[in-house]
Amino acid sequence: MATADAGPVSRTAKEHPRALTAVLTVVGYVLVIGTLYVGLPIYPTVDLGTVNLLSDAIAVINSLTVVLLLAGWKFIRDGDVRKHRAAMVGAFTLILVFLVLYLLKTGGGGRKEFVGPDAAALAYFAMLGIHILLSVLSVPLVLYNVIVGLTHTVPEIEHTAHARVGRVAVAVWSVSLTLGVAAYVLLNHVYTYEFVRLLVGVPGLY
Repeated sequence: MATADAGPVSRTAKEHPRALTAVLTVVGYVLVIGTLYVGLPIYPTVDLGTVNLLSDAIAVINSLTVVLLLAGWKFIRDGDVRKHRAAMVGAFTLILVFLVLYLLKTGGGGRKEFVGPDAAALAYFAMLGIHILLSVLSVPLVLYNVIVGLTHTVPEIEHTAHARVGRVAVAVWSVSLTLGVAAYVLLNHVYTYEFVRLLVGVPGLY
C-alpha cells in the first residue's frame, strides 16, 4: 500500500502516523462507547425488523472482510503490492461500512440478549468476549497500517513497522471478525434472543 504525498494533511499523516493513529483510535472508542453506554441522541429510531436486517448485513460485511484480509495477506507474500493494497483498502472500507451500520443498529434500535441453554450461552459469551477484546486491540493496529500504507511509497514502507504490525493486525482482526460472525449465527439462527431497546449494558454486538 502506498501513495504519493498529496498535500499538508498527507504530509502530517506521513510524518506522524502514530500520533494520528492515537487520535483516530480515541475518536472511534469515544463514538462507540458513547453510543453503547451514554445513548448519544444522534441516530434515527429503527424497529426490530431493521435491526435484524442490519445484523444480517453486518455478518455478510464481516465475512467479506475476512476474505479480503486473507487475500491481502497472500498477495503480499506473493510480492503483489498492487493487489495487496486493493484488498486491504477494500477490507478497511468494509469495516467503515460495518461501523456505520453497527452504530445505527445499536444506537437507533437496541441490543439482543442471548436466550438458550447454559452451555450454549457460555460458548456464545466466550466468543463474544474474545471478539470484543480483539476488536478493541485491532483498531490502532489497523489504523496505523492504513495510514502508513496510504502515505508512504513502497521503498519507504520497508523502513517502517508496517510489515510487523500488519502480520499482527491481520491475525487479530481476522479472528475477531470470525468469532463475531459465529456469535451472530448462534444468536440469530441457532438459538434465540430477547430484544432490548436502547438500554445501557453489555451489548450483544449482533
